[in-house]
Amino acid sequence: MKNRAFYTLGLRLGSVFLGLLAGVAGADLYAAGNAAPECTSCHEQGQKLAKSAHAELSCDTCHESHEKVPHPANIPKPACITCHADQAGDYAQGVHGQARKGGNEGAPDCSLCHGGAHELLAPKSQAFRLAVPDTCGMCHTEVVEQFRKSVHGTALARGVTQAPLCTDCHGEHKILKHTNAASPVNVNNIRDTCGSCHGDVRLTRKFGMPSDRLVSFDSSFHGLAAKSGSQTVANCASCHGVHNILPSSDPKSMVNAKNLPATCGKCHAGAGTRFAISQVHVAEGATEPEALKWVRQFYLLIIPVTIGLMMLHQGGDWIRKLFRLRFQKQRGMLLTHGVVHGDHEVRMLPFERIQHAVLAVSFLTLVWTGFALKYPEQWWARPLLLLEGAHSMRSLIHRVAAAVFIGISVTHLISLIASRKLRDHWKEMLPNRNDPREALSGFAYNLGLGTRPPVRSPHSYIEKAEYWAVVWGAIVMIASGSLLWANNLAMKLLPKVWLDISTSVHFYEALLATLAIVVWHFYSIIFDPDVYPLNTAFLTGKTVKSQASSTEHRKSPAPAPGD
Repeated sequence: MKNRAFYTLGLRLGSVFLGLLAGVAGADLYAAGNAAPECTSCHEQGQKLAKSAHAELSCDTCHESHEKVPHPANIPKPACITCHADQAGDYAQGVHGQARKGGNEGAPDCSLCHGGAHELLAPKSQAFRLAVPDTCGMCHTEVVEQFRKSVHGTALARGVTQAPLCTDCHGEHKILKHTNAASPVNVNNIRDTCGSCHGDVRLTRKFGMPSDRLVSFDSSFHGLAAKSGSQTVANCASCHGVHNILPSSDPKSMVNAKNLPATCGKCHAGAGTRFAISQVHVAEGATEPEALKWVRQFYLLIIPVTIGLMMLHQGGDWIRKLFRLRFQKQRGMLLTHGVVHGDHEVRMLPFERIQHAVLAVSFLTLVWTGFALKYPEQWWARPLLLLEGAHSMRSLIHRVAAAVFIGISVTHLISLIASRKLRDHWKEMLPNRNDPREALSGFAYNLGLGTRPPVRSPHSYIEKAEYWAVVWGAIVMIASGSLLWANNLAMKLLPKVWLDISTSVHFYEALLATLAIVVWHFYSIIFDPDVYPLNTAFLTGKTVKSQASSTEHRKSPAPAPGD
């Protein structure tokens, strides 16, 4: 009996020991693949799970009632949405989810793109990225063939895993039609989608790509118009292609030198007919043509110098008058200014006042709409952006104002030829030998040199400088603007660099003209203490300054000749 008892006890202890060993072994196996030993004994998916993106999950995370053997019938299949709710929501809004919702059972679902739940690859792994074109190619065969031959596809084939893939441009789960405004490949978003790589300094340096492509596009007419909300202006894909993007050296590339006339000709009929279309991406610096560099450097010198001298002249005049107004006992001294004797109250004839009104309205409209293209993000440009859509209302308004400006400029020239009265009146604006002396003495006086105001003609260097600046500016703006307006004809008959130069000249000349009007003209008609708050000559024809000066001039001694 004792031997039998010892035998029974030994069996029990042995069973416990073997059970412990089995438990340890099972725990190791479970930890390695997160598949319970009892699962792997029947289901080979446990071994696949160890190499998948779900390796860290245990079987009971997804499977219900797995502990019951045999498993109950009709157990619901695990749903990806249980853990991946965000991705499932994006998928439902995308073209694939919408197709399935519409009854297309052949539309891609999670398992078709990612593979089975037990063997799917980590989305960020190199193997998964390399497999993306094959996955998309199951349905989009022709598109993927174009991609594989493109500069992006060949880079991927060389092992450059950072090369853009289908999902990088179209999205991953929320793939939308290109007509959808929220799609990354919508016309309004193409620039940002391409710019995510071509605007990344680190990537451009790493792979030796030009680093100025995004900057040069943004500063071009196409980029500025796109930034303003234009739906029809050319974008990256318009010129380079979509899936069939090839290097410019490839004869089949849309941007190959021999193919540029056809590419640009889609929008600009006849482009490159007489001259080869030269450099397209033009950025300030080493890559811009020499002629364009000279234009830019000229204006960057002349604008600060011109406006700076204007500010010194007008600022000195304002300070002197303010000082006298505040500290001199006789205010009349403020108003003498050495005006020459005579009746010069009538400054603008009725027809001239009409011309001035039309010119002012057209000029201000041109300034507003023109700078709204260059700086569309500014608050004062936003009202115009509300009008943008399929047709560019900003461009339409700008061109209507330009036509009015050209028309009033031609009218002014014709009126001087046809009307002797107008011609005689405007003869006073012709330069004479006294102008340099008056300008130097007036500028010196405003800078604090001298105690008595110098002699100034009724139509002095101030009015003459402004008038001839308007004439010169009108000629330059009309010439450059007309070339830009007739861009199709210009690209057909002239080298493209002419348009680049015209664009630069048009912008800088507009900037110079606007600053000159603000600093020089607005001071004379608004901020000059002699006429503040407004010189109403453009309304009445008679200047407030002349009337006041004439009245006070009789109270003050006439300046000595030569003063």
